[in-house]
Amino acid sequence: MVGMTVDLFAGVAVRDIGAASGWYERFFGGEPAFLPNEVEAVWEVGEHQYVYIVEAAERAGHALVTLFVSDLDAVVDGLSARGIEPVKRETYENGVRKITYNDPDGNEIGYGGGPG
Repeated sequence: MVGMTVDLFAGVAVRDIGAASGWYERFFGGEPAFLPNEVEAVWEVGEHQYVYIVEAAERAGHALVTLFVSDLDAVVDGLSARGIEPVKRETYENGVRKITYNDPDGNEIGYGGGPG
């Protein structure tokens, strides 16, 4: 894959697309980039990088997604301003930090960043 353009789509199963969409709009700070069909919504989180939710009740609540960002504090502050608070904060031995959030279905969506 070296030298090849790759688009990454990370999927998160939710019980109800209508109910989950509002939370994800607040989480990502805006509406989806596109809606491929009635049971999916896609947010572009970086160039060629997407997180999508899909209505699949039987699979909901088991996702683990982490986005590594250059300004973790700004992201966390923005989420707090939109009423979303973390369920866990970690700092690893090398100083890397991870802030974890749970969506209404229990999916883990986290942000990571370098030492603060």
